[in-house]
Amino acid sequence: MQQVLSCRNLAKLAGVSVRTLRYYDKIGLLRPASRSEARYRHYGPAEQLRLQQILFYKELDFALDEIQQLLADPAYDLPAALQRQRQALAARQARLTVLLATIDNTINQLTTPQPMLTPEELYAGFSQKTADNYRHEAAARHGAEVVQASEQHLQQLGKKAFAQLNAEREEIAEALHALRHLLPDSPAVQAQVARHFQNIRAFWGPKVGEGGQLAAAYAGLGQLYVDDPRFTTRHGQPEPEFAQFLSQGMKYFADTQLRS
Repeated sequence: MQQVLSCRNLAKLAGVSVRTLRYYDKIGLLRPASRSEARYRHYGPAEQLRLQQILFYKELDFALDEIQQLLADPAYDLPAALQRQRQALAARQARLTVLLATIDNTINQLTTPQPMLTPEELYAGFSQKTADNYRHEAAARHGAEVVQASEQHLQQLGKKAFAQLNAEREEIAEALHALRHLLPDSPAVQAQVARHFQNIRAFWGPKVGEGGQLAAAYAGLGQLYVDDPRFTTRHGQPEPEFAQFLSQGMKYFADTQLRS
């Protein structure tokens, strides 16, 4: 943002119309730095930064009069405002990630019906004793009726969709593992946690978390990752630090995105 831009060039660069810039000038929201003898508007670096702020606030659904009041405040702190905007946009990104995954899963289920999974296929790779233990533990946490509904939900997904969910689960785990050096509440981590939540939700089905308990159920799963040694192992190696990192990220997501 070092060069002076004409009204037309700035409009093209920012993705707005020339008419919009003229209107912002008219209402005093964004004045040009100067005008040529022919009355053409020119915008310098300060005006370009101000337009960026206006567009960020519009993306966050602020009204123009609200934006004008914010920018007119003598104590307005641009770096602090950019940080707040980044956090707000990252939270929106996380919500949109969940919504997009929900749409994709719904389209897949509606357009590509698959043969139902058998109970044996549902627990493939586990011994009968281990499978029974998992079912009993889940029933103790959520209730036998909820576990049965979740199993029926997964069986109805079909083999292809079930395989896709498992592949996605592994891919998300790898992505989160690569981000473990970041804070659990950082935007990059939370974007992947949003994917993790959607994936888990697809495994659970609609019964788990009914009655306003979805946040508690998801955060509780994160705590289980820490408390149960079976969930601290990754690729055959114990990784309690990663389990703690993931649990903290899941709790933050539950507290900020799932609680009303």
